Amino acid sequence: MAFLYEYGLFLAKAVTLVAALGAVIAMIVAASHKPSSQSGEIELTDISKRLDEAKEQFLAQTLDKKALKAHQKQQKKAQSDQAEEDKKRVFVVEFSGSMDAHEVENLREEVTAILTIADAKQDQVVVNLESGGGVVHGYGLAASQLQRIKDAGLQLTVCVDKVAASGGYMMACVADKIIAAPFAIVGSIGVIAQLPNFNKLLKKNDIDYEQITAGEYKRTLTLFGENTDKGREKFREEIEHTHGLFKRFVSDNRPNMDIDKVATGEHWLATHAHEFALVDEIRTSDDLLLDLNQAHQLYQVRYKLKKSMAEKLGIGVSLSLEKGAMRLFSKWQKSSY
Repeated sequence: MAFLYEYGLFLAKAVTLVAALGAVIAMIVAASHKPSSQSGEIELTDISKRLDEAKEQFLAQTLDKKALKAHQKQQKKAQSDQAEEDKKRVFVVEFSGSMDAHEVENLREEVTAILTIADAKQDQVVVNLESGGGVVHGYGLAASQLQRIKDAGLQLTVCVDKVAASGGYMMACVADKIIAAPFAIVGSIGVIAQLPNFNKLLKKNDIDYEQITAGEYKRTLTLFGENTDKGREKFREEIEHTHGLFKRFVSDNRPNMDIDKVATGEHWLATHAHEFALVDEIRTSDDLLLDLNQAHQLYQVRYKLKKSMAEKLGIGVSLSLEKGAMRLFSKWQKSSY
């Protein structure tokens, strides 16, 4: 009987909790259907401060009292000297690209924000890039955003810790300098297009497919129609043309490279790619930032979309439901032992 009583009490509390929160969820759903403008804001993170704090914490635990006091005295003097002169700034941007390169929307906002305040005479930009490539038009636009930095006269360095291939390398080659970790994957200066064709399957099931176009090459290859040799040849011609533009773009940005030797669609590890002039230096982004931090103020620039009230409430309600349910379950579990 005690078990049934405790279980009934637990069930009643759970039902009450769900019913109460159901009304709130309904309000959130209603609010989410209201039209709202997707706006965002630029977020600046002081990387130099974070690095300096980590260093001080480490020294505080490793130096004896006398050495620590001397170090702190030296630091105060160095900070006083630095206050009299403006430090050069380095703006750090993170770009992790997907197949459709939708991340370029944030990149363009970050680049615009940097260009409004950067001083071309002393400031520079570092982009930590990670992408295996994707759609041509998306990565073409992403490369153009980096070109805006160059056009403004700012020094641009691209760091590749893991991969910058195909469209990712299209972006990287815009930089004044490409730095890559030893086992990072770079290159793949090639173009690929592939699609299945279900025409035989449709015929087997007596399904007709009709496609009407205006213009001889409005559609070269199709998913459901019967592809022709003429269509395939035209499609191949378009791919070769795109590859040619890709090669020319890379060659214009890195004229010292033997483009015919590297534009085979192959990719290489950075230590090997360095021999082909695909990258300029073998090191990690961490090492670069530590070096720059000696004489520069480092800022990470990130564009973040603002969450709507409905999204904020949704997150809060979800967490509350989870915590409430866990508390109820824990209480019932204890009382039933």
